[in-house]
Amino acid sequence: MNDLAKLTMFAKRYAEAWCSQNPKNVAAFFAENGSLTVNDGPPAVGRAAIAEVARGFMRDFPDIVVTMDDVTREPELGGRSSCDAVFHWTLTGTNTGPGGTGKRVRISGYELWKIDEDGLIGESKGHFDSAEYERQLKHGVDG
Repeated sequence: MNDLAKLTMFAKRYAEAWCSQNPKNVAAFFAENGSLTVNDGPPAVGRAAIAEVARGFMRDFPDIVVTMDDVTREPELGGRSSCDAVFHWTLTGTNTGPGGTGKRVRISGYELWKIDEDGLIGESKGHFDSAEYERQLKHGVDG
C-alpha cells in the first residue's frame, strides 16, 4: 500500500469499522494470522482473537466512536522500517457496558502498522495513555 490516498481511505474505513458494533468488521482489516497488541500487552493473534479485543471495547462503550486523526507513511529507519504506517486515532464513548462507570471517555492514541502483501494489517501495535484512560473511566473526560 504505497499510495498515501489508498492508505488514508483504508484507515478511514478501519476507524468506521470500530464504530460499527460488529467486531468482525475490525478483524477483516487484518491478515488471517495478523496481530493486534494494545499497550505492550500480549498480542491478539488471528482474526478471532482480534475480534475479541474489538468486542471488549464495543461492549464497554456501546456508543463508541473512533475517528481517524491522521495516517502517515513511515520512512525507512536505518535501512529497515519499524512499521509501514502510523494510524492516529481518538476514541470517544460512554462506559455504560456491563459493570461500566457511566463516565464519558475521550482518549487519543496511535497504532504502528505493518501492512502485508495483500494490503491488510499484518501487525498492529497500539498505544494510548493507560493512566489517563483509567482516570477518565473513574472521573470522566472532564473530571
